[in-house]
Amino acid sequence: MIIAPRPFIILSYFLALLLRLIHCSNEHLPPVTPINRDLYRSSDALMEEIEALVNRHKDRLHMETFQSSNKGYHAELNVVTYCRNRTAIDDKSKFRILLSFGQHARELITSELALRILSILSEEQFLPKVDPVLLNKTLEKIVIKVVPLENLNGRKKVEAGELCERRNGRGVDLNRNWSVDWGKKEKDFDPYEENPGTAPFSEPEAQLMRKLSMSFDPHIWVNVHSGMEALFMPYDHKNTTPSGLESQKMKLMLETLNHLHCGDRCVVGSGGGSVGYLAHGTTTDYMFDVARVPMSFTFEIYGDEKASSRDCFKMFNPVDHPTFNRVLNEWSATFFTMFNMGAHQMNDPQESTPFNVDHLISIDDYLNGYLIERKNRYGQKTEFLDLGLQEIRTYFRLFLLSSVMLMFMFCSRIAKSNRSHLPSLSL
Repeated sequence: MIIAPRPFIILSYFLALLLRLIHCSNEHLPPVTPINRDLYRSSDALMEEIEALVNRHKDRLHMETFQSSNKGYHAELNVVTYCRNRTAIDDKSKFRILLSFGQHARELITSELALRILSILSEEQFLPKVDPVLLNKTLEKIVIKVVPLENLNGRKKVEAGELCERRNGRGVDLNRNWSVDWGKKEKDFDPYEENPGTAPFSEPEAQLMRKLSMSFDPHIWVNVHSGMEALFMPYDHKNTTPSGLESQKMKLMLETLNHLHCGDRCVVGSGGGSVGYLAHGTTTDYMFDVARVPMSFTFEIYGDEKASSRDCFKMFNPVDHPTFNRVLNEWSATFFTMFNMGAHQMNDPQESTPFNVDHLISIDDYLNGYLIERKNRYGQKTEFLDLGLQEIRTYFRLFLLSSVMLMFMFCSRIAKSNRSHLPSLSL
């Protein structure tokens, strides 16, 4: 009989014990939520649906596909352009808006929002309780470019089961691959999460986005993410916001959107000062500092703070129908309010009249709908006893907000005449 050496027996015992501990620990780990295929389209199905939407509305929608490669790595970027008059797409007198969704692969909800916005622009879906005259007047003045899925290669990895993947197809974080403060690493730097690449714009996706931003020259840029509810402005790489009038305009717009559509629950401010960590080499900082986009934002549209850190799909995406629909409804309304406000503010830099928020609808009205027909809203009998108080509260808040905006714009006009050295980022 062969007797195993004593050290080997001890080693085998400890290996068996270690495997048992690992097995027990895995038994107590929270479950990982899979992708809800009833809610979320695959990347292929999403782009097919967007392409079909564009083909049905060629009078106002146009889609282009751009491609780029680097050291054997290939990427493509689909861009949908909205313009009421296709022949006016290149008209530089138009107010221009550039929106990007799906930069981080695991944030599927953002691309679903892109599809919803395009559906509303094509008038296949509608925003309830929005003045169509005001909306049409705004849409006639603007051109919108939408990137529905910036990180297609990374999205494919998520769909294959890597639910925590946020980087592109070769492991680079596209929101760390831009040149402003590129490559700086904080003490808590996680290369799995924040790999900035080998150099600024080393990634084809970032190269394509930079070319798009330079050729389009937008007035508004929004990078759409999920993970929390927030409305961010520059900067991401430092704990401060820019100085000057344009910074004040950005903050005022975000605070107004927060009040009207977030119920004042969204975090507002600089990304670096609000999110809890500094981010270097981000797209929004580049858009503001280098591309000189006057209004550069990052919107965070959803986050489940109670989800386990390993349950990435649930942390970054709604997993039930009511929450899914609520997020799309709230944030599509937010974007169309931003279109109205931005076009008004940027249409005439010298204009001192504030945007009329009385034309906008609060989130309570948007989600719940009006209790009676619009013709009965003022001075007519209703069977709802609490409607009067509800209306008074809503319009009193809007009155206060309008007063603040009027005072701000009046003071800003005085400041501009007295301090001509204030920087202006208007294009």
